[in-house]
Amino acid sequence: MTQHNIALAIDALKDLLGDRLSTGKSIREIHGRDEAYSEPALPDAVAFPASTQEVSAIVKICARYKVPVVPFGIGTSLEGHVIPTHGGISVDTSRMNKILEIHESDLDAVVQPGVSRTQLNEELRATGLMFTVDPGADATLGGMAATRASGTNTVRYGTMRENVLALEVVLPDGTVIETGSRARKSSAGYDLTHLFVGSEGTLGIITRLTVRLFGQPETTLAATCGFETVAAAVNSVIMAIQMGIPMARIELLDEVQMKGMNIFNPDLNLSEKPHLFLEFHGSDASVKEQVELFEGVGEEFGASDFAWATKAEDRARLWAARHNAYYAGKSLRKGCESVVTDCCVPISELADCIARTKEIIDEAGLIAPLVGHVGDGNFHLLILFDPNDPEELTKAKQLASDVNRVALSFGGTVTGEHGVGTGKKKYMAEEHGAAYALMATLKRAVDPDNIMNPGKTVDIN
Repeated sequence: MTQHNIALAIDALKDLLGDRLSTGKSIREIHGRDEAYSEPALPDAVAFPASTQEVSAIVKICARYKVPVVPFGIGTSLEGHVIPTHGGISVDTSRMNKILEIHESDLDAVVQPGVSRTQLNEELRATGLMFTVDPGADATLGGMAATRASGTNTVRYGTMRENVLALEVVLPDGTVIETGSRARKSSAGYDLTHLFVGSEGTLGIITRLTVRLFGQPETTLAATCGFETVAAAVNSVIMAIQMGIPMARIELLDEVQMKGMNIFNPDLNLSEKPHLFLEFHGSDASVKEQVELFEGVGEEFGASDFAWATKAEDRARLWAARHNAYYAGKSLRKGCESVVTDCCVPISELADCIARTKEIIDEAGLIAPLVGHVGDGNFHLLILFDPNDPEELTKAKQLASDVNRVALSFGGTVTGEHGVGTGKKKYMAEEHGAAYALMATLKRAVDPDNIMNPGKTVDIN
């Protein structure tokens, strides 16, 4: 890529988009960072397409001049996915935000990539259906598919991998393809849909999604309970899952995180010891049975302070507090910044993996509250550091690295839901071995000029 090629591409894109191509610094800065503590980098311009045809035309121009293309949803990613480390054009899909079709009988919906999860659920409210993938942030569905997002409901309803049925994708040469169909299963050829789910914009730009829906439960009940140790909380979850209790949400917050929760949410007023936040879905009778079964399991592991939220507003307040765990964690240290990391291990290894993680946190001498979607073996650390102390930043990054390698030692993965981006790329060969080279082969075949989100997930030198 040369500055001459960039200038030619920008001129051609201005002819195509007019004032929907921005080279203003403030817009470029918004598209040069994400939610995490990642090194920012500005795109040369930001494009705001309104249709698949415009995305295709944008990519064709960039392919002609070999200019990088970086898809952008809403910027809530945590591993540097949307940061244009090689410059180029940031393609913001926020104007492609139409809900195109809702098929109530088939339990699916067709949407553009800029539709947010809350927007879709608001539209679905009157139908009795819901979209279940809930990563916390009000992310766009295109971004959620690109990063294979999951969240608090995963233990019952699955991740984006299980909830995307079909895609429309613009390839690196501007070709538009459709993968999958609205049928619930197929044996017809390679599973291209799930090649693009989790590809993080390195193989193409998602321009339409068909997603799975579920019926809204007749009864929803949320609860919190405390434990004396993290191990006791995790082991109660393991037993509950082994018993087949179909819980919708099982969230772990350690004692450090609970201290931050009470600071950030003064009305929460929960004891500062490890807690589970739970939710049960079903009929009145089935929810009652689930609750009774879990109470029995919890008591076996010393659970206490059970508190139930039956009203919708109480449940909303509880889960809003959980979704704001990032800010609650940061309230533990005034003026701090944070390095965020996640990993996932087999659920039978979770208690031991967390125990080892907490040991290395103590060894590092840092504050690092822990939360986790423990029903599927996934947990997150918010590692706090003084932004004016370079030594602390180095220690925080080393701690994140150590936690990732601990997860691998327990047979896990370095990321359960944040994705690879730039932040996790250095662990990919260690996790995948020879299979990582196959990823590079696929990238090279689909994107030989390496214009699609270069520098992320996999390199093709």
